[in-house]
Amino acid sequence: MSRTLHRMGYGSRRPVRTPLLSAGTKIKRLQFTQEHKDWTVEHWKKVMWSDESRFQLHHADGRVRIWQKQHESMHPTCMSTTLQAGGGSVMVWGMFSWHDLGPLIRVEQHLNSTTYLSITADQVHPIMLVAYPNGDGFFQQDNAPCHGARTVQEWFQET
Repeated sequence: MSRTLHRMGYGSRRPVRTPLLSAGTKIKRLQFTQEHKDWTVEHWKKVMWSDESRFQLHHADGRVRIWQKQHESMHPTCMSTTLQAGGGSVMVWGMFSWHDLGPLIRVEQHLNSTTYLSITADQVHPIMLVAYPNGDGFFQQDNAPCHGARTVQEWFQET
């Protein structure tokens, strides 16, 4: 079977990983692209983006491969160590634009709307003032649940 598939031009590969998007998220993304389809590079240069990311401290993604002889499986160079508890992680938040990078902030607690609001209240306005002293910059965040919380949305509208 595999030889036949090979002859037909198929090959075994790992699937491309993509985020699972809800119907609502797809609609919002389409609306965003339609609203901004005529923007030039100069428009996009005025956007300050923010995002957060979690980094595993001791983690292999499972794609490590080695070459070994038949009886070398227990040789130290043929082993990959593991941690039972996962080894921990670090979450960070930051801002970036065409011209500038904001500081990378370590998120100590669980990132909920309260933690996110605390970070943005301390960081967004000072960084935006430095990056866009004329006040012509736009702050852009993704649709993470903590970004859409009512308290966060109200704070952005008030300031």
